[in-house]
Amino acid sequence: MRIGNTFGPVDIAVSGMRAQSTQMEVISSNIANARTVDNGQGQAYRRLQVLFGTDNEDDDGIAGVTISNIAQDMSSLERIFDPGNPKADATGYVNMPNVQLPVEMMNMSTATRAYQANAAVLKRYQKMVETTLELLR
Repeated sequence: MRIGNTFGPVDIAVSGMRAQSTQMEVISSNIANARTVDNGQGQAYRRLQVLFGTDNEDDDGIAGVTISNIAQDMSSLERIFDPGNPKADATGYVNMPNVQLPVEMMNMSTATRAYQANAAVLKRYQKMVETTLELLR
């Protein structure tokens, strides 16, 4: 492993924190739009999902996390019978977003824990550096 060209523990942890922060923002957007029947284009809101990738410059097995894409979930929309809704079709059905709140809450919990784990890596690395400096004095 070459020092300077590879990701160090700090770089990896920071890239993970950035990726999980984006994941939490996307999940928050999904939760906020869970009942949005018009996304501004006449269609129901579609759930967004973050696709992660790796940032590997040296092919030495050490990599950070990147966001490769934020894509719409193209699974089927839920249809509910609501003839009084202005967005209802001729049969009285309204297309609802494909957001499931329990799934989004579990994803939020997972993203939060991953963010916390990366923050813990940074804290431990800082303690290790402080201990090393103390030993060098």
